[in-house]
Amino acid sequence: MSYCQHCAKLSEDDISRQYHDNQYGFPIHSDDELFGRLILEINQAGLSWLTILKKQENFRLAFDEFNIEKIALYDEAKIEELLQNTGIIRNKLKINAVIHNAKQVLTLIEEHGSFQAWLNLNDSKNLQEWVLLFKKYFKFVGGEIVNEFLMSAGYLKGAHENSCLIYQNVLKEQPNWLKYESNT
Repeated sequence: MSYCQHCAKLSEDDISRQYHDNQYGFPIHSDDELFGRLILEINQAGLSWLTILKKQENFRLAFDEFNIEKIALYDEAKIEELLQNTGIIRNKLKINAVIHNAKQVLTLIEEHGSFQAWLNLNDSKNLQEWVLLFKKYFKFVGGEIVNEFLMSAGYLKGAHENSCLIYQNVLKEQPNWLKYESNT
């Protein structure tokens, strides 16, 4: 069963259904929110997405509303605080990757004006090219993490099946999907 089919069977107030219907695949225009989505995807590695969705607000609070500039300045005391925070995934490798990645995003913002502008500049890449690009700049970003991040933020088609009721809503905000070959 696909994610779209699974979510369609859930109640409208279910956290997975809310994410599917209102966030998944929709473009994100804030650099901090884009980076926040990357944080969530990195932390999902090895876990279920439902676990991350349930902890999403805890991540937002723990990581200063996903403020890239603040995260780039995290020191050992902040890392230790995060490692003690039971509301998030307490994995030092993932936390260190988030801090490293925040510094990298700041460099990209300096060079391109915004994280979103850098992503838009590379929008024509296929998944394999995206993965190579992400691995050049970021830590803890394998193929699945990059794929899910890009799909969830609307950069790669595949978040929704064409038959999904939400697909048309996403398509209104993400018309560049029309240029991609259908994957359903």
